[in-house]
Amino acid sequence: MTKDERILRARELFLQGYNCSQSVFCAYADDYKMPLELALRVSASLGGGIARMRETCGAVCGMAMLVGMEEGQTQPNDPQQKQKNYKIVQQLAGEFREKHGSIKCSELLGLRKDAPIDTVPEERTAEYYKKRPCLRMIESAVAIFEDWKDGRVDDRAGLENR
Repeated sequence: MTKDERILRARELFLQGYNCSQSVFCAYADDYKMPLELALRVSASLGGGIARMRETCGAVCGMAMLVGMEEGQTQPNDPQQKQKNYKIVQQLAGEFREKHGSIKCSELLGLRKDAPIDTVPEERTAEYYKKRPCLRMIESAVAIFEDWKDGRVDDRAGLENR
């Protein structure tokens, strides 16, 4: 799929009612030959800034999970791969932060610092979509990930990722 097709797929998932993390991560389930239901379950808890706690943006969490699918550490004694993975995630999160001013859900949503945290998701209405920047965040996370994938050097032995 092209970058635009991935962005469109992620948008469609969000508009179907999935959270930001699910929308970003599951837009790539086919790339990793992962059943959609499994991808949805794995990424489900990270929406709303991790379980609606309004911490790290779900779109950023989904993007980090995708980096893990590409560059995640799989051997217990591989500090170089762990470092490489962390470096890439920090770089992509930094790009997201530079573009949007934060990677924190509550800040992206413009919520008060003392806003209550609950587990009840808001109903997805036309008004919901108007007031939420989530679609832009999802599109941005997918675009940043796609740009990284297109420009990276596949050097699994070293720490250079571009």
